[in-house]
Amino acid sequence: MGELKKYNAGSYDVIVIGAGHAGCEAALASARMGMKTLMLTMNLDSLADMPCNPNIGGTGKGHLVREIDALGGEMAINIDKSCIQSRMLNTSKGPAVHSLRVQADKKKYHTEMKKVIEDQANLDLVQGEVIDIVVEKDEVKGVLTRTGAFYDGKAVILATGTYLKGKIFIGEVNYESGPGGYSPSKLLSDSLKRLGIELRRFKTGSPARVHRDSIDFSKMDIQPGDEEVVPFSFMNMDQDFKIDQVPCYLTYTTPETKEIIMRNLNRSPLYSGEVEGVGPRYCPSIEDKIVRFPDKEKHQVFIEPEGLNTKEMYVQGVSSSLPEEVQKELYRSIIGLEDVKFMRSAYAIEYDCIDPTILKRSLEHMHIKNLFFAGQINGSSGYEEAAAQGLIAGINAVLNIRGDEPFILDRSEAYIGVLIDDLVTKGTNEPYRMMTARSEYRLTLRQDNADLRLTEKGYKIGLVTEERYQKTMKKKEMIEKELERLKSVVVTPNKEINDFLDSLGSVPIKTAHSLYDLIKRPEITYESLRDIDPERQSLPKEIRIQVEIQIKYEGYIKKQLAQIEQFKKLERKKLPIDLDYSSIKGLSNEAVQKLNKIKPDSVGQASRISGVSPADINVLLIYLEQKRREKKENKND
Repeated sequence: MGELKKYNAGSYDVIVIGAGHAGCEAALASARMGMKTLMLTMNLDSLADMPCNPNIGGTGKGHLVREIDALGGEMAINIDKSCIQSRMLNTSKGPAVHSLRVQADKKKYHTEMKKVIEDQANLDLVQGEVIDIVVEKDEVKGVLTRTGAFYDGKAVILATGTYLKGKIFIGEVNYESGPGGYSPSKLLSDSLKRLGIELRRFKTGSPARVHRDSIDFSKMDIQPGDEEVVPFSFMNMDQDFKIDQVPCYLTYTTPETKEIIMRNLNRSPLYSGEVEGVGPRYCPSIEDKIVRFPDKEKHQVFIEPEGLNTKEMYVQGVSSSLPEEVQKELYRSIIGLEDVKFMRSAYAIEYDCIDPTILKRSLEHMHIKNLFFAGQINGSSGYEEAAAQGLIAGINAVLNIRGDEPFILDRSEAYIGVLIDDLVTKGTNEPYRMMTARSEYRLTLRQDNADLRLTEKGYKIGLVTEERYQKTMKKKEMIEKELERLKSVVVTPNKEINDFLDSLGSVPIKTAHSLYDLIKRPEITYESLRDIDPERQSLPKEIRIQVEIQIKYEGYIKKQLAQIEQFKKLERKKLPIDLDYSSIKGLSNEAVQKLNKIKPDSVGQASRISGVSPADINVLLIYLEQKRREKKENKND
């Protein structure tokens, strides 16, 4: 190969490398905030691809999607366009953990997102493989592609997914590849290493796709969607949202499945030592499940359609890296798959990623100005986690160029804040997955109120449209008015009222009560009081839900808001980014090492670093107070 001839291909404000879920949100955010934006992808056909599960949302992940939507992102709108089944999870539990999960027509998801990208003003979509990030004096200057095109850029966002030196494993067979058979990115990793960025290997995997006509659904349990379809986007909440839903199916592995796997375990690259990368704990392969839970007789398997115009079915729960012939044998041991025909084999994929503790909470590299990272390159897993990071990286690339303060969501404000804070503060030794359990403030960070929490913030930075903002402000006003009205409507203890309460299984009242107070009773709902509330107006369902949640959980919410205020106090105590912690007496050696590496921007963030003790935090608080007094004394002099 001769020397690469370079040419100037154009100048941009923001360059996004990668067109997966992170790249799409990053590019759209940048362009919508007025920046001339370039999105580079190795293959236009892989834009917004779903190489693994054909769904969006789920426990914890659904919260992220709603927050992306509330801030003006695209994922929720796009899944609403391509939804083929919708289910609200955890409805038997409290509203804090309710999470929407939607099956997608994966081709339509790709097509609809590609159309949005192509139609977006300020955004150019180009197929090309980036091989080098050009940095001068610790500041990004642009990118170079394999064909010699140099694109000048003020900011660069890496959203490369699982493509960096991607390697597929199927039994003893392994070869260089990106997900789904797309080409891997083989040279960009070397560019990152030249910039002093240390890389490591993570692993994920995907189950086989099988032909619908070869499945015996009569042996399986049907899993229909919810009768009432709830849209993901707040912009669709007040619409008559109806879709023709398709069912999924539930089946199980058998003792034969276990026997086949154990007999062939030595042929799995995960157990033979071929795979170096660390896999996801919460989405294990079928081999991992069998080994980890030897006493379990069977494991759940979900059969999910990949779309309306294909007979490919996704076999959730049976991800594997075993040889192809073993995969076929074990799949045919699953109930209802006795005669199954493979269309695509299962595989494991290993790829390069970074240690995210080298990033600021804006997702900018700590030492290279205007170089941002988003998605699986940061050690996370999942479409939703990637999209959330892409949105934040896109916003902050724009704010950096403008010279404005970064847009940071803290742990008390959003699941997005939890996600990014966990990654950059604690790091991760395995692909990170969002769950509701990761949020200590989940009662206030519900999926149903993401717009009330975040849309005004998105509007202030110029990403949320006027229409969305006004819609949210109207919703907020309607909720507040209804809450005040319910406080003002008082019922007295007479026979009619007490008979009514008795019919609801509630104790009679002896003094006057407001409807607001009655709704606090566990057995009474907002809807059940309709007959004794003649002044009630017809309100949209999302308003009624908010009103009931805010009343029923008022005491818990107040308690959590008090906890959040304590949290905020430490978050407001800012630490200089260039502080040398070895100069502070009293810190432990481990604390000095960790603090100098991660460079927290607040005492709050410092308190969440593994190895930084409460005693170390007290030392930092004393240090800041001394500096404050010195500054005050100097000012008085």
